[in-house]
Amino acid sequence: MSFRPDVTVAAVVEREGRFLVVEERAARRIVINQPAGHLERGESLLDAVVRETLEETAFALSPEALVGVYLWHSAGADRTFLRVAFCGSVNGPDPDRALDRAVLRVLWLSREQLQARARVLRSPLVLRCIDDYLAGTRHPLGLLASLDIGDEVRRPAIR
Repeated sequence: MSFRPDVTVAAVVEREGRFLVVEERAARRIVINQPAGHLERGESLLDAVVRETLEETAFALSPEALVGVYLWHSAGADRTFLRVAFCGSVNGPDPDRALDRAVLRVLWLSREQLQARARVLRSPLVLRCIDDYLAGTRHPLGLLASLDIGDEVRRPAIR
C-alpha cells in the first residue's frame, strides 16, 4: 500500500519576541498559521519556504536554519503532513505585493498570544515549531539536498 504524505514548508520568523503569522481561511474556518504551504513540483524545500513566505506575507525570507521535520496526521481531514520548518529573517514587506487570496491579514504575535488563540491555530504544528525554535533547535541548511530527477548519484560499487 502506497503512502504519500503532503509535503509542506513553514517559516518561523521572530522579531522582538513576536512571530510572523497569517490569519487565513482554510477548510471554511479562519485560522492562524506560520507562513506555510505545499512543496510544488520541481521546487527545492528552500525555494518553497521563500516563495510561500513572500506569497502569504509580502516579506522576503532569508532562511538561516532548519528548525525541524514533523510528521502529523490530521484526523479531521484524514491526511498526513510532512512539514519542514525553517527559521530566518525577513525584509519588507513589499507594499505593492498582493497576498494570497486565502490570507486575511499578517500579524506579529508573541508565543503567549498564540497560546491564547490555540483553538484557532491551523494545527498543533504551529506552536510545536515555535517551541522548538525557542528551545534553540537549529540544524544547518546543508543537511538538505535537492537532486534533479535525471541526476545520477555516483557511489562506489559494492562488491
